[in-house]
Amino acid sequence: MFAGQMACEGLNWGLKRWIKEERPRQMNGKGYGMPSSHAQFVAYFSVSLTLFLLLRHQPTPSTTHTPITFLTRVVVSILALISAATVTASRVYLNYHTAKQVLVGSAAGVICAVSWFGVCTLLRAVGALDAFLDLSVARVFRLRDLATTEDLVESGWLRWEALRSRRSRSSVNGTTKKIR
Repeated sequence: MFAGQMACEGLNWGLKRWIKEERPRQMNGKGYGMPSSHAQFVAYFSVSLTLFLLLRHQPTPSTTHTPITFLTRVVVSILALISAATVTASRVYLNYHTAKQVLVGSAAGVICAVSWFGVCTLLRAVGALDAFLDLSVARVFRLRDLATTEDLVESGWLRWEALRSRRSRSSVNGTTKKIR
């Protein structure tokens, strides 16, 4: 999602310099207004979150937690989309942008989110993402595909429990060495 967001930000930077449309006259802000980067960012984020929660996320029950239900994921997705619409409307209300600027920004964000989701889905399906993650440069930067391979709640809990267990064993043994 982060790499897609960076690509979306790059697209916004390029579009602003290509279109060169000023902000509303009432606004004394700096920079071009078309497309709205706030609208583009929140549209990208909310649509990406929605696509992930509803299409990609496959919750698995574990011994330490109960995953969220599909209904909960739908509600979170709706709240994210409403939040994005609220931010977008505020940009017009506060005279930072025209309605056209936020609509174009929102459309660019949605297109980026759907495109990035599609590209990632295709790369996973053909094994290209795994091949990239096997490269030494990916390993040096510790790049991982956490979207489908790891339950972050479970792994975080298990690491915390292991650390806690080691700390309690060391305090019983009288050692004072800091354990990480």
